[in-house]
Amino acid sequence: MKVRCFIYMENKITTHEWLPLIGMTVSAFIFNTSEFMPIGLLSDIAADFRMTEAQAGMLITIYAYVVMLMSLPLMIAASRYPLRKLLLATISLFAVSHVASAFATGFWTLLLSRIGVAFAHSIFWSVASPIAVRLVKGPFKALAMSMIVTGTAIAIIVGLPLGRIIGLYVGWRMAFMCIAVLAFIVLAYMFFVFPKLEKSEPFTLSQLPVMLKNPVLIGLYMMSFLLPTGYYTAYSYIEPYLKQIALMDEAWITITLVIFGAAGLLGSAAFSKWYDKCRYHFFRITVLGVAVVLLLLYPVSINHYLLVLLCAVWGIFVTAFNVVGQAELLRTTTISTSAVAMSIYSGIYNLGIGSGSYLGGLICTHASIAYIGLGGGAIVLLSFIYCAFFLIPAMRRQQAEPEK
Repeated sequence: MKVRCFIYMENKITTHEWLPLIGMTVSAFIFNTSEFMPIGLLSDIAADFRMTEAQAGMLITIYAYVVMLMSLPLMIAASRYPLRKLLLATISLFAVSHVASAFATGFWTLLLSRIGVAFAHSIFWSVASPIAVRLVKGPFKALAMSMIVTGTAIAIIVGLPLGRIIGLYVGWRMAFMCIAVLAFIVLAYMFFVFPKLEKSEPFTLSQLPVMLKNPVLIGLYMMSFLLPTGYYTAYSYIEPYLKQIALMDEAWITITLVIFGAAGLLGSAAFSKWYDKCRYHFFRITVLGVAVVLLLLYPVSINHYLLVLLCAVWGIFVTAFNVVGQAELLRTTTISTSAVAMSIYSGIYNLGIGSGSYLGGLICTHASIAYIGLGGGAIVLLSFIYCAFFLIPAMRRQQAEPEK
């Protein structure tokens, strides 16, 4: 009887595991909502500070570059601190920075407050997945990872459109203040439910060259730059694009962004169902799918319904790629190096976001916003060639090595 009871307890998540895991999921939601919120509010912020959308887009570009530059050094420094204190301090910085955003007196003040958010982002996304899997027993580590991904997906589905709606009716400042309030609530919640976890062994720069000898890891880093660069060339300016090129009104734009995010859940579900069965084909299809969608963005803009459908397909492929990238990174690294490997991945991904946002701004300024999809699609097509002919062969070789 005691043995059966023990087995039963081992096959379910306890309340002490659920509570902090839920907190991590909500944290993922607010961190991602904050990252994407300026995209939905770009026109309003630009109008308030009397600048163009391309100039206001520097909020996205510089934010991404700060995350890129600071992810590795902050993660190495933070690895010396207990995870509970580190997480609470990170959420605190995030919340305070959003209060500063809400009360920004000018564009440069707003940008400075966003840099504070970027510092918090750099640390949080380096430790979020490793923390989540350490909160639960072995059989539930995949569930813990999926909950972090779910928080991200819900941010795109609900967070970005909700931030846009709040911005439309009561101003973009109140949208940032709402994030601050949610962050303080999460901080208080995590203070009471988050357990003390043993800190990992401090990572030193001397370990970095060994980790970077992994060809699959280097390939994933290359993909984490190329595809986001192409994706964000278009996505950073999707709100003014829908308004100016597709001639959508505010309601249509909000609906399109909601459907884009909601479709991401289908991408996550597709990953769960098919990735293990046809791992390499699935990877190739997700990358090619993003390229095709971007290249079709301008031709399809003549019809609202077709454009909404295209954005839904876009959301499916992009979410699937994001989950694949994280899964492959955790597969090819060890427990001791996964947090730092993830911080580098996050940094390079944000380099792609910043580069894409900058490139999209150049296209808007010197050509036309109508061509952001064509420019982004060409870059993603390049990433597909790299994935199909260089990365996946390296993955096959690495998988075959233990069998020799």
